[in-house]
Amino acid sequence: MASLASATDDDTRDRLTGLATLAHARNVLDRWRREWPSGGIECPIHAMLISVGRIDRVNVAFGETAGDGALIEIAQRIRHFAADELESGVWIAARSSGDTFLLALREECNRERWQWLAEALADAIAMPISDPDTAHSLRLWPRVALIRATEGDTSASLLDTLSEASARIRSLQGHRVVWTSGELSKDGRSSQQLEADLLAAIDHDEIAIRFQPQYALETDRLIGAEALARWDHPVLGRVGAATLFTIAERADHTAQLSRHIASKALEAARAWPKDLRLSINVTPADLAAGSFAREFLALVKVNGIDPQMLTLEITEQVLLANLEQVSEVLAELKSSGISLSLDDFGAGFCNFRYLKVLPIDHLKLDRSMIDGVLDDQRDLAVFRAIVAMAKALDLKVVVEGVETEAQRALIAREGCEVYQGFLRAEPMLAEDFLALASR
Repeated sequence: MASLASATDDDTRDRLTGLATLAHARNVLDRWRREWPSGGIECPIHAMLISVGRIDRVNVAFGETAGDGALIEIAQRIRHFAADELESGVWIAARSSGDTFLLALREECNRERWQWLAEALADAIAMPISDPDTAHSLRLWPRVALIRATEGDTSASLLDTLSEASARIRSLQGHRVVWTSGELSKDGRSSQQLEADLLAAIDHDEIAIRFQPQYALETDRLIGAEALARWDHPVLGRVGAATLFTIAERADHTAQLSRHIASKALEAARAWPKDLRLSINVTPADLAAGSFAREFLALVKVNGIDPQMLTLEITEQVLLANLEQVSEVLAELKSSGISLSLDDFGAGFCNFRYLKVLPIDHLKLDRSMIDGVLDDQRDLAVFRAIVAMAKALDLKVVVEGVETEAQRALIAREGCEVYQGFLRAEPMLAEDFLALASR
């Protein structure tokens, strides 16, 4: 489900990051309480306060523009993470203060899952942040305070308690997650256990592939789907792709997981009508391997898939150490007929060098790019500028996160070609997508 922050207007959005303001988040938390049905379980609210710190040092070392850019990037990472990992619940992301962010969820969620989500989000925030103006990169080390609401809590009491825990964790060496009870977070499931769980899940075929349908804007016809990995962990619950690959990276099994996902997606696509496209995400670790193109094309051949009906999506957020080598790998894939898409464009710093160096066919706009286009003229102007740039480069534009008919109509008028989002369909299992495609 979409972030509630995405529905905010100018008065309730932080002007720098686009997330909700703290005042709006307070109102939403209290509204969740008021609207929850009485007589049953208590309204299940979970929240985390994420403090990145050191922004003042960034401002001194690189200038305030770099500091603002880092905060924007962190906000986008939080939004992107929540959209992936909390898709089944109602959530809101807000900027609490200068270097502090709030993420709150209304959904049943056990303590162990909420803690692991905090750990995984902290990993995502701690990834290097590139400054396209200076070619420098920086890393910020987040600290996270966690809370589960109890009977009688208000937004004020929740946030006050989180703030106290956040202040306390700053003085604790070697810890980055703390519960507001005062107890340091204890690993309910160690990294080693999670890594073993993941390997067993791959071996036992427990990593599910869901397919997000994609539609042509001109005709509103189903044209294909993006393959998304999900893992229903017996303790942590639903784990999205970002967290899956975080676990795999720690265990040095990224390539094994990536190959497993690609194999499952290609196997499912064998039963599709021949005019439907399959999009598969590719990781930087994949592209860094010299044998990737050869091995992937072998998978395609084994499954009898026409390469011209495939798109590989390369995430713009986490690219890419050796652009020349990556460009060679992508050129080999493209020569076979596979299309290439730059994914999540606009989710962080937009590195336009990728558009110059890499043989991209499609530009896939992150859901954050359409959040405000219906209500904010500046957001609409930015959207139009990016679409115009894509057209000048002869790139097709794909838009994700389309949730309303008004959004769909606008991006159609602006000349985009393809969209996906909850307006038409949520991600679905292979058999459900095949039934949809066969209608």
